[in-house]
Amino acid sequence: MRKPLLALSAVALSALVLAGCSTGGDAAGDASSDDATIYIGSLYEPQNLSNTQGGGQGVTEALNGNVYEGLYKLTDDGEVEPLLAESAELSEDGLTYTVTLHEGITFHSGAPLTSADVKASVEAVIAEDSQSARKSSFGPISEITTPDDQTVVFELSERSISFPYNLSYVWITGPEASAETTDGTGPYTLDEWRHGSTLTLLRWDDYWGDAAANAEVVFTYFTDATAENNALLSGEIDLVTSIQNPDSLAQFEDNADFTVSEGTSTTKELLAFNDRVAPFDDALVRKAVYSAIDREQLLTSIWGDYGTLIGSMVPPTDPWYVDLTDVNPYDPELSRELLDAAGYADGFTFTLDTPSYDPHPVVAEFLQAQLAEVGITVEINTISADEWYTKVFAERDFEATLQEHVNDRDVVWYGNPDFYWGYDNADVQQWVAEAEQAETVEQQTELLTQVNEQIAEDAASVWLYLYPQIVVADSDLSGYPVNGLNSQFFVYDIVKN
Repeated sequence: MRKPLLALSAVALSALVLAGCSTGGDAAGDASSDDATIYIGSLYEPQNLSNTQGGGQGVTEALNGNVYEGLYKLTDDGEVEPLLAESAELSEDGLTYTVTLHEGITFHSGAPLTSADVKASVEAVIAEDSQSARKSSFGPISEITTPDDQTVVFELSERSISFPYNLSYVWITGPEASAETTDGTGPYTLDEWRHGSTLTLLRWDDYWGDAAANAEVVFTYFTDATAENNALLSGEIDLVTSIQNPDSLAQFEDNADFTVSEGTSTTKELLAFNDRVAPFDDALVRKAVYSAIDREQLLTSIWGDYGTLIGSMVPPTDPWYVDLTDVNPYDPELSRELLDAAGYADGFTFTLDTPSYDPHPVVAEFLQAQLAEVGITVEINTISADEWYTKVFAERDFEATLQEHVNDRDVVWYGNPDFYWGYDNADVQQWVAEAEQAETVEQQTELLTQVNEQIAEDAASVWLYLYPQIVVADSDLSGYPVNGLNSQFFVYDIVKN
C-alpha cells in the first residue's frame, strides 16, 4: 500500500527539516550522451500554457515536472518530495512554514530563482481571476513574506496538514511566463507548440539538476483514440500515455514489439449533476439515477477485465477509502420507487453535456439507454474539451455532465459549494475544514472517511468507475512513468534502448 502523502508531509515537517532534493529526475545512464527524440501520443492537448488560466489536463501532462517545477514534487509513486525547496521548518503551532530555496537555480529566461518568484507564483494561484482547481486549498494563507532571496515564509490563519502536498501543484514561474509562453526551471524548454498537432520540448543544457535522458520529446495530439493507436502501430509515435480505446489492447498485448503496463489510477469517470438545479437538487432523484445504472456492465463493456468499481470519489489508494459500492446499488425497481417518492413517477428529461473524446460518447449512450428503462430521457449534447471548460466548469451552465477527474485526494472538493457541481452539505463542509486543520493523520483520515460516506449517501455524483491506467510503449523504450497521478507525465527518464 502506498505511504500516505499527507502522513509523509506531516511527519517530515514535524521534525522541522526536510532534506533537499538535488534533481528533478534520475536519468538512466549518461543522459547527456543520448540524443534520442521521444514521440508521445496523447488525447489531451493543452488549452493554453498556464496552470492558473484553464490550461486543462494536457498542460499538466506536458509541462508539469518537465518545463515547470514546484517547491515540492508529487512522484509517480505518490510520495511528496522537496524539489526547489532545499529545506523547510514548521513552527510549533503549525501556522508558519519557512522554506529555504536551493541556491544557483535559474529560469529558462536566465533570471535567477528567488523567493519573490515563489511568492508571485503562489499568489497567482490564489488570485481572484485564478482558474486553478487548487485555489480553495490555499485559503488558510494569510501572508507570504520574503525576508531574503532564498527564504519564503508562509503565515497561515489555521493549520493546514496538507499544505506541502498542495504546494506540489504550484508551478514556480519566471518573469517571462504567460498563458502563451513558458519560463520554468525544469529539465526542458518549450521549443514549439503547433496547435492541433504537436508540442515539442528540448533538453535544457543549463538545468540545475541531472540532465534529461533524451534530447527532445514531441507530444503528438489526437482527437480519436483509434488514430492514436494506429500511429503507435505504424511507428509514428513511441508511446501512448493512457489507453482510451480498450478494444485495441489485444493488438498490443500479443505483439512483442510493444509493452503494456497497467499502473495505479486515480481517474474517476463521473456523471456529475448540477446539484443547484431541479431535479438534481433532490438527493432522492440523484439516488434514483444512480440505481438505474448497471455500472458493472458499463465497466465491462468499455474496459473488459480492466478498471475498478467505486462507490464514492475516493479511490482505494487514498487513506480514507472504504468500499461504498453497495450504497447506491443497481436496482431499477428501487430507482422507480425513489422517482415516485421525489414526485417524478412519470420520469423527466435532462441534457447531458458530453465531452467529445473517448470514452465519454459511448458512456453517454449507455446511460441514455439505461435511464430510459426507468422513464428518464437523456438528451446528449456533445461538446469539445474547450466548450466543456467554459460551459460547465466556468459558467456552471449545465444540468449534468460526464467528466474524468484525475486527481487523488480530491474528495475535499465536495466541501466547496462553489465548485462546478454545486454540492452543498454543511456537515461535509465542516468535516473537510476540520480535517485540514487536524493535528494528526489519524484525525484527518477519520473526518475524510465521514465525508466519503456522506457524499455516497447523498449521491452527490454518480461515480461510474475508476479508470485503469494503461500505458503502451514500444518495447525498446524504458524509463517512462506508469501511474496515472493527476495527469502528470514525467518524460526526463525515458530512453530508447
